[in-house]
Amino acid sequence: MVDPLLVELSRLQFALTALYHFLFVPLTLGLSILVAMMETVYVMTRRKIWRDMTKFWGLLFGINFALGVATGLTMEFQFGMNWAFYSHYVGDIFGAPLAIEGLMAFFLEATLVGLFFFGWNKLKPVTHMMVAWFMALGTNLSALWILIANGWMQNPVGASFNPDTMRMEVTDFTAVLLNPVAQAKFVHTVAAGYTMGAVFVLAISGWYILKNRHLELAKRSFAIASAFGLAASLSVVVLGDESGYALTEHQKMKLAAIEAMWETQDAPASFTLFGVPNMDTHTTQHAIHIPWVMGLIGTRSIDTKMPGIVDLVDHAKTRIRNGLVAYNALEAIKKDRGDQAARATFAKTQGDLGYALLLKRYVDDPNTATDAQIDQAAWSTVPSVLPLFASFRIMVIVGFALIVLFGTALFYTMREARAPRWLFRLALFALPLPWIGVELGWFVAEFGRQPWIIEGVLPTFLATSELGVPDLLITIAGFTALYGALAVVEVMLMVRAVKKGPDQVIDDPSVLLPGTGTNVEGYRPFAVPAE
Repeated sequence: MVDPLLVELSRLQFALTALYHFLFVPLTLGLSILVAMMETVYVMTRRKIWRDMTKFWGLLFGINFALGVATGLTMEFQFGMNWAFYSHYVGDIFGAPLAIEGLMAFFLEATLVGLFFFGWNKLKPVTHMMVAWFMALGTNLSALWILIANGWMQNPVGASFNPDTMRMEVTDFTAVLLNPVAQAKFVHTVAAGYTMGAVFVLAISGWYILKNRHLELAKRSFAIASAFGLAASLSVVVLGDESGYALTEHQKMKLAAIEAMWETQDAPASFTLFGVPNMDTHTTQHAIHIPWVMGLIGTRSIDTKMPGIVDLVDHAKTRIRNGLVAYNALEAIKKDRGDQAARATFAKTQGDLGYALLLKRYVDDPNTATDAQIDQAAWSTVPSVLPLFASFRIMVIVGFALIVLFGTALFYTMREARAPRWLFRLALFALPLPWIGVELGWFVAEFGRQPWIIEGVLPTFLATSELGVPDLLITIAGFTALYGALAVVEVMLMVRAVKKGPDQVIDDPSVLLPGTGTNVEGYRPFAVPAE
C-alpha cells in the first residue's frame, strides 16, 4: 500500500508550484491582448501617446512573462520527477499536447516577445503591430494546449487502456483536441485572464490619476481597460455557465460537491446560495436556496433531475464491483496473453477498472476487499465538500464585483464626465480580486476531481513516484524559498516600474535595477524612434 504522507506531500508540492505559476499566466494572457489593442490604435492614429502606452504596459507584460516562463519550467519537469507512474501510465496521451505547448511557449512566444521588445527601430509600424498580435495569439495557444492536457485529465476521451502494454494509449487524437471539457475550460480561463489584465491596467491607471501623474496615458488606459474588462468579465460568467454544463455531463460528483447536493433533487434543482455543509451528517445546515437556478445552469432544462452525492456514491459502488471483473480479467491476460475470453471480458468492463483500483488504498489485493472497504472506497470519490462549496461562492462573488466595477468605470468614461475619486480608489483596492478569483477557480477545478488524477481512470494515490518523504520535504522547502525570492523580484520590478512611470522606463528600463539609472553604453532597446 502507498504511504499516505508521500501522496499528500506530492500533492502539496504540485499544488504550491501550480498555484504560484498561475499567478502569472492569466495576467500574461490579459496584458498581451491589451498591448496589441493599444498598438493597433497607435498604427491607426500615429499618435505618440498610444505608442507610449504600448511600450509601458508591454514592459510590465515582459516582466510578468519572464516569471511565468521560469515557473512553468518546474511544472513541465515535475510530472516525471514526482508523478512517475502517472507519466508512464498516460504519457502517450498527456505528453503530446504538453510537448506542443512547450514549443509554443519556449520557441514561438519567446521569439515573438523578442521581436516585440527589440524590433521597435527595425520593423515597420504595421509589421510590429502584427508581431504584437501574433505574440498575443501565441500566448493564448500556449494556454490552449495546457488546457487540452488538463481537460483530458478531467474527461479522458479518445484513449483506452492497452492490456498488452499496461498503459493508456491514444485511439482518437481529434477527440482529445476537441474534448468539450477542455474547450470549456480554455475559453473560461482566457476570459478570466483578460479580466485580470484589465483590472491590472485599471488599478494602476487609477493610481496615476489619483496622484495626478501621466494623466494622458492613465485616462486612455483607464478607458480601454474599462470597456475590455466589462466584456471580459461578462464573458467569464457566460463561459462559466458552459463549464458548469460540462460538469453535468462529465463530472457529476464534482458538481454535486460544489453545490453540497447530498440528495438528488427534483427538477429543476435549486441553487444553494449559502450554507454550511457537514461531511459527517451529509447535510447542509443554514441553507438558503434559490429555486430553479441550478437546474437551469446544470441541465439547461426544467425537467431533468440532478443526482446527489448519496446516489452517486451508490453508483460508484456498482462501478467498483464491475471494475473488479475488469481487474481479474486483466490479471488473467497478464498470465496468458492468448486468453481471448479474458480479453473479451476486459473489453466490456475496462471503463470501470479505475474504480477497482480505488480499493488499493485499503488492501493490496482488491479481490480481498470487504463490503465495508468497498463502501469506504465509494465514499472516497466524494471530494471535501466544504472547501469546494465556499471557494466556488467566493469566486462567483469576485466575478460579479468586477462586473460592477467595470460597468461603473465604463459609465463615467462614456459620459466623458469627471469621475469621482472614490472610483479610482475602488479600482486600486480591487487589484487583488482577480488573483483571488482565478486561484479559487483553479482550486475548484483540481481539488474537485479528487480522488482522481485522471477522472475515473487512475486514482491520485497510485500516480506518485517512489520518492522518500525527506526528498519531498527538502524540495518543498527549496521551491518555497526560490519562489518566495522570485515573488519579491517580480513585485519589486513591477512597483519600481509603476513608481518611475512611463516617462522614465519606456526609454530606459535599466532604471528598474537598483543602483542604475542609465542604459549600458550603446544599448537602447526601447529607444523611441524619431517622429
